[in-house]
Amino acid sequence: MSMNLRKKSSRHRGSWTHGHGEKKKHRGAGSRGGRGNAGSGKRGDAKKPSFWKLKNFNKGKKGFTNPAENKLNTITLTELNSKINQLVESGMATKKGNSFIVNCQSIGIDKLLGTGVPLFAFEIVVAQATAGAIKKVEEAGGKVELIVNEQPASVEEAEEDSE
Repeated sequence: MSMNLRKKSSRHRGSWTHGHGEKKKHRGAGSRGGRGNAGSGKRGDAKKPSFWKLKNFNKGKKGFTNPAENKLNTITLTELNSKINQLVESGMATKKGNSFIVNCQSIGIDKLLGTGVPLFAFEIVVAQATAGAIKKVEEAGGKVELIVNEQPASVEEAEEDSE
């Protein structure tokens, strides 16, 4: 059996406050210091302690993140120096004479950065590298081979290739 329940407001007919305390209480954001974090200023003594408890208060999200932006996995020459022995042991790099051959695509690295000085002669295959990184590797007796992306840059080029 279904019951017809009356709205609460109908039970408050004739009441000034409709169950919200003092007459002026339920009008807007008054009597609670404003909305949200408002009223927590110089003399907002009632609200301040609750804000002190919050660790990241007022840090909020700023700006936006572009979903189309590609995040590159990068490695610096300093990191490569320190990790080269681990890479050789795991089979992700090989030692040939005095030089190390590293295929950065197999490691999941997209770009080589030039921070640091290479301690070994590296032969690096990578999709992107900074000019400084290439120069430093070549000065140390190695070489950097850049992989050219074979995908067409636009739809028009793809149509021309298919014809």
